[in-house]
Amino acid sequence: MRLPPHRQGAPRGLTRLVGWLLVAILGFAAAPALPAHADPGLCIGPICADQISRSAKHHWQLRLRLADQRGQRERITVDCRNGRLSPELGVVDRRYGAAVARKACRLVGQS
Repeated sequence: MRLPPHRQGAPRGLTRLVGWLLVAILGFAAAPALPAHADPGLCIGPICADQISRSAKHHWQLRLRLADQRGQRERITVDCRNGRLSPELGVVDRRYGAAVARKACRLVGQS
């Protein structure tokens, strides 16, 4: 005995599609989240600093890695007593680098 058309239910292809969509949604929900790309710790203008650490020998010095938007990176040391950067010249713009260094010194309480 065959049911009337309004009682036959959803077409077979639609049922499969809904089933696959449910599997995909549940699969994405159960998958572990990928780590998001975190921004560096401290940015001023086009320059960002990360890997900020205090010198083990001189408590007034900070070591940090500067990076610009062109992908250039450089490791510097800053003397928080007078704001002097070492090395004084490099590939990363020193004006923004000095501003980032001063802010890092303020944040750690060295100035």
